[in-house]
Amino acid sequence: MEICVEHLTKAYGKRVVLKDIRLNIPVGLYGLLGENGAGKTTLMRILATVSQPDAGTVTIGGIDLRKKKEIRRLIGYLPQEFSVYPNMTVASALDYLGILSGIPGRERKARVLEALYQVNLEQERNKRFRNLSGGMKRRFGIAQALLHRPKVLIVDEPTAGLDPEERLRLYNLLAELARDRVILLSTHIAADIEAVCAKAAVLCQGSVIFQGDTGALRQLAAGKVYRATLPQSALEQMKENYRVISVHQNGDSVSCRFLAEKTPKLSGEIPADSCEPTLEDSCLYLIASHRQEVG
Repeated sequence: MEICVEHLTKAYGKRVVLKDIRLNIPVGLYGLLGENGAGKTTLMRILATVSQPDAGTVTIGGIDLRKKKEIRRLIGYLPQEFSVYPNMTVASALDYLGILSGIPGRERKARVLEALYQVNLEQERNKRFRNLSGGMKRRFGIAQALLHRPKVLIVDEPTAGLDPEERLRLYNLLAELARDRVILLSTHIAADIEAVCAKAAVLCQGSVIFQGDTGALRQLAAGKVYRATLPQSALEQMKENYRVISVHQNGDSVSCRFLAEKTPKLSGEIPADSCEPTLEDSCLYLIASHRQEVG
């Protein structure tokens, strides 16, 4: 099972949101990174057959995306915004969604129980949807996507609004589910991708600017990340001269991480130390470099 995307293009009026996208997404957890507006959600909506491309081809498991009925049997989709009738119980809401998917009665009941077990919600089956925590609602969203036992799971910003513990629980669940299926995970949080995905792609302004191993992605900013402690009054000048990644207040001074192509010489003889890059550092470096190239 593999998703193959070739020369995919999508525009809304004069605004081109996807430009000649080419991707190969294998079995396992695959991350899709990019800033808000990079085109991630549009790409996922196309792969989920919710939106149509203007040009290009996509195959999922060798089946052309235009064969919607066959494709929809293969995929489960959790969009960024997902909800059901708030007064429904967890089990009845899943059963209703199973009816809409055309799953027969006896088989549907078994699938509902199976999906609840997979996402660890069987103890909440009689709780009303409105009373679920944010993490439980996202797990419910995955449960509905699993009802027809898809070979591909498409998940858009699954941890939006979740606390760190719920985020970890959800990613552990996705890692477990990814053993025998493709899971395409879209997020703007690079640390989440670094924690759970071996492979990823980065989108910027509708173009794929990287695809491959997350370890290789992280090393793209090697030798480009520095840390310096400087007076609060010097921060604005630092931001004018360098791409500042993060700032931490420390009394009258600030500690900041920033990007530089070569060893920086800061005003006031302030020392700058080289840092090991994170995946987020490398994504920011890659995006900044791409924007500079395209003007």
